[in-house]
Amino acid sequence: MNYDFDWTVISDNYGVLLDGAAMTVMVALITIVTSTVLGLFIALLRMSRWKVLRYSAIAYIEFFRTIPFLVQLFWVYYAIPEIFNVSLPSLSAGILALTLDVAAFTAETFRAGLQSVGRGQYDAARALGMNPVNSLFRVILPQAVRRVLPPLGTQWILMFQDTALLSLIQLNELTFQAVTLQTNTFRTLEVLSFAALLYLAMGYPAAKAVDWLHRKYPASGSRRATTA
Repeated sequence: MNYDFDWTVISDNYGVLLDGAAMTVMVALITIVTSTVLGLFIALLRMSRWKVLRYSAIAYIEFFRTIPFLVQLFWVYYAIPEIFNVSLPSLSAGILALTLDVAAFTAETFRAGLQSVGRGQYDAARALGMNPVNSLFRVILPQAVRRVLPPLGTQWILMFQDTALLSLIQLNELTFQAVTLQTNTFRTLEVLSFAALLYLAMGYPAAKAVDWLHRKYPASGSRRATTA
């Protein structure tokens, strides 16, 4: 191998890459919150007695689970501003696209968790005088959350990896900063190797935390395997 490594490109520009890593983490954390809230809401609609709500939720879930995320991302970034005549910055478009996509898988995970709670828990809550809303949030949901934490953690890891695709809409996250830097300096191996190490440093602790959740709260299912 005759390639002459020059790691000064990293020492001279590591601040740019760290800024990109910080953007990646921020996008991932915001998406975890927004997709969890939206996913739980859709799961409740999916379990509704009213057919209009139930089938609307099913349509949403199947739409976002079957269309590649990259297509969704481009549609959000390019189509929404055209249709609604609004300005949609890269950051907002990226978070919105990730949220809509991840929420579809999160909804099915929550639905499985909620349905795994025995009917007796519902009956016991009602016997104590709780209305349906209190029964859900004080009795059923806390039990369901313990069961869905492992698959949710897996979904979040996959979502974190998908943040690299946001570079395609010019969001200055880690991949975008790395590609821009290697284009300007022609030091592809050094820049992309360092970017990979940053992804490893950010993703490995999260992956080990998910492994711990799987051991502590054994559950089946993941973002890619969850079924309707």
